[in-house]
Amino acid sequence: MSHPELDLKNKTAVVVGGTSGIGLAIAKGLALGGANVVATGRRKDLVAAAADEIRTIGRLSLDVPTDVTSRTSLETLLNACVAEFGSVEILINAAGRTKRTPTLEVSDREWNEIFETNLTGMVRACQVFGKHMIERNYGRIVNIASLSSFVGLYEVAAYSASKSAVRSLTQSLAIEWAKHGVCVNAIAPGVFRTDMNTKLLDSSPRGKEFLMRTPMGRFGKVEELQGAAVFLSSDAARFVTGHTLVVDGGLLASGVNQ
Repeated sequence: MSHPELDLKNKTAVVVGGTSGIGLAIAKGLALGGANVVATGRRKDLVAAAADEIRTIGRLSLDVPTDVTSRTSLETLLNACVAEFGSVEILINAAGRTKRTPTLEVSDREWNEIFETNLTGMVRACQVFGKHMIERNYGRIVNIASLSSFVGLYEVAAYSASKSAVRSLTQSLAIEWAKHGVCVNAIAPGVFRTDMNTKLLDSSPRGKEFLMRTPMGRFGKVEELQGAAVFLSSDAARFVTGHTLVVDGGLLASGVNQ
């Protein structure tokens, strides 16, 4: 039997960017923890597939595609969730994008597009769902940060700057909303194998360097983020806010590994 304060039963979670990779793994983890979960993103087919996976676990879900660049889209998502479930207790912000480009060659458009998704879209989601949570004096928001919230990663300056800002935003919202019963935290994943990065990790010098710098000597499995997400989404974390929980196999602790 799990600790009762870790039980997410009778709670509704929305996972923005929850239809693939880390976001989908967290969505399934919250469902396994007892929550009804709405995993959303821009692509209708992936939203439907994610909802089916949640229902297979035995939880309720909705098929509502969402674009974080549109406040109206996020408001439509909230309204649909409230109509179906009555309230939303948990918001996971996992939508993100990156592109590797030497910084001298990064265009204004590329920079702005990365920030629009990774940071401004996250602010919109926090505003839309945070208002609902503040009105109810209860909420859990978990933002997906990055190793680059703490250290530089080569030739992804826009991504790194946006993810540093995610960590700062998490702290700002935490201190503003603490008195309203809304805890705002972040998870900083280390290097996790996903469909998008398998080739990079397995057959590039960058992948070899990531592996060398990780004391556990392996890449993460996306399911290994579920425990952190369930904890920060639960009543067990009611006195935890403004924190970025690093799940990285020891990479950030690493100086010399041999």
